[in-house]
Amino acid sequence: MQAIILAAGMGKRLGDLTRNNTKCMVEVNGISLIDRALTQLSRLDLSRVIIVIGYQGENLRSHVGDTYKGLAITYVENPVYDKTNNIYSLSLAKKELQEDDTLLIESDLIFDDRLLDKLVSNPYPNLALVDKYETWMDGTMVKLDDDNNIVNFVPKKAFRYEEVGSYYKTVNIYKFSRDFLKNSYVPFLEAYTKALGNNEYYEQVLRVITLLDKCDLKALPLDGEKWYEIDDIQDLDIAETIFASEDNQLPLYQKRFGGYWRFPNLLDFCYLVNPFFPPQKLKDEIRANFDVLLSEYPSGMRINSLLIAKYFHIDCQYAVAGNGAAELIKSLMQYLQGRVGVVFPTFEEYPNRYIAERLEIFVPQNSDFAYTADDLMTYFAGKDIQSLLLINPDNPSGNFIPFNDLLRLLAWAEERGIRLVVDESFVDFSEGYDKNSLLHNEILGNHPQLVVMKSISKSYGVPGLRLGIMASGDKVLVDWMKKDVAIWNINSFAEFYMQIFGKYENDYQQACGKFVAERNRFFAALQAVPFLRVIPSQANYFLCEVKAPYTALELTRRLLRKNILIKDCSAKKTFAGKDYIRIAVRSLEDNNKLIEALASF
Repeated sequence: MQAIILAAGMGKRLGDLTRNNTKCMVEVNGISLIDRALTQLSRLDLSRVIIVIGYQGENLRSHVGDTYKGLAITYVENPVYDKTNNIYSLSLAKKELQEDDTLLIESDLIFDDRLLDKLVSNPYPNLALVDKYETWMDGTMVKLDDDNNIVNFVPKKAFRYEEVGSYYKTVNIYKFSRDFLKNSYVPFLEAYTKALGNNEYYEQVLRVITLLDKCDLKALPLDGEKWYEIDDIQDLDIAETIFASEDNQLPLYQKRFGGYWRFPNLLDFCYLVNPFFPPQKLKDEIRANFDVLLSEYPSGMRINSLLIAKYFHIDCQYAVAGNGAAELIKSLMQYLQGRVGVVFPTFEEYPNRYIAERLEIFVPQNSDFAYTADDLMTYFAGKDIQSLLLINPDNPSGNFIPFNDLLRLLAWAEERGIRLVVDESFVDFSEGYDKNSLLHNEILGNHPQLVVMKSISKSYGVPGLRLGIMASGDKVLVDWMKKDVAIWNINSFAEFYMQIFGKYENDYQQACGKFVAERNRFFAALQAVPFLRVIPSQANYFLCEVKAPYTALELTRRLLRKNILIKDCSAKKTFAGKDYIRIAVRSLEDNNKLIEALASF
């Protein structure tokens, strides 16, 4: 058996990385794609490796040489790489193709070592490695029958999103027998290029062959093995995360701050959203209006203030709509003056946006980081603060101050001229959620020193829309905020969601009820894990202390090996080196997967 690597392309989308080198010389975590591939091939019993070169071919030839870790290397050159496509590169090696069984590999791939073993050890002579379609995949798709016969190749022009459930992506790694190449593929390759030219893809020939009554080509679906195709800088960034060493992988995921949908097999227990809302019908309504929402401008701040006020049943004079709560937090923290009281540990977006020397920090002195309204009043009574910040329920502890106690705290703050900022992004997850919010006209109007912040992303399960509200009876603050944020800070999809939400309020109330029930069940299941101390929570997450034999970092890494991402909180200074993690509450199915993973340890 031999291998052919197609490496003639220019890789323009990688910019400066391929200015003076071919694409396969790009490094992923310090190792070039070609070195990685040849090392993997060197473990097989191959007679030779043929590399089809073109752009910067001499650089590649000089780097690899005529032998590589015991592999004999030969080259075929495509002198018109900039005017042809990979069908021509492969046709230049048609003589070599007919001389032995062949592995065909494209050079812009990175993949698990197991892929080649899986392919070579399979007894079927003609195989295409394929993987179930995911959104990150691009290029040629295939459809399979029940016996994994490839019944059709689907080129880009024929791709239909409504059929993605039946698509598999070709990994661009194939195994062909000499007989298949000599008697089927090469004859069709010659005819195809003669009829349609050289600016095509070699898969088109396979597509023609699969249309015959008898086709010897089957698919070999992957079963969770990792691979990635690197076409641009973002692909490279994702590949470096997927294929990082164990020590480096976790920080690379953490630095992304979201976007984990690009890693379809990853279960994200870091980011905090409602698993039971929005309902399918709401999503279908947005989908039905997709074309107009994509092509039309959204309304400006005035209209979106009306919509966000309607959303929460408050007067629009109190409301500012934000591109997520983060935009409003940044604006608010710029507005505040003087010293600000903060409880730690907390959601650090607030203190990170303020001058550190002006923070008055309260840390509860107990292992659950629990505190009451009376604790806050006692601690801050002797402190010269102009504002007091409260996350309720708090993040990451899940600590919750009940509604009546919150009103007492508000009255205490007003007596002292202290502005009370309450972020209630998680309040709808609390017991009695429908009676715990401060977003009421009477409360806002009678207490202008109160500022209420709320992220719509979390409890409403729509983080991709980026929506939030700041509400206050302080007209000067509200007017300042509306001028500070951009006039078109809300996109059309988010605006339309606010417009139609009223029809789904009953669904939302039911979703909150379902959530509380699932949180209680999940809490009991987590308590049965012997190396976790689970802190009770009124939010959609649990803060857990990790006990022997594990540390928080070790447990986080172990779960990541199983494609489960949790939040390691132990690095935060408030935890003083103690081992804490935060685990989001997801759906019953996902929560059970986490419990099963923990039980396996």
